[in-house]
Amino acid sequence: MELILSICLIASPGTCREEAVSVGLERPPAPVQCLVGAMPVIAEWRETHPKWKVLKWRCAPPGSSGREI
Repeated sequence: MELILSICLIASPGTCREEAVSVGLERPPAPVQCLVGAMPVIAEWRETHPKWKVLKWRCAPPGSSGREI
């Protein structure tokens, strides 16, 4: 499972995309584990990407990201 973030640039709200974030576990988590562990991962991602705003997120199988939204 991956955490898929739907993000947009703060300075250019029309510039949006999806970004996959690893939840950092050695083995793939169950969907419930992904959902429970999402908030700290999102908070950490936001700290390291201050120019982007997270609009929504979801858990998905690997390879589900990278699309423009």
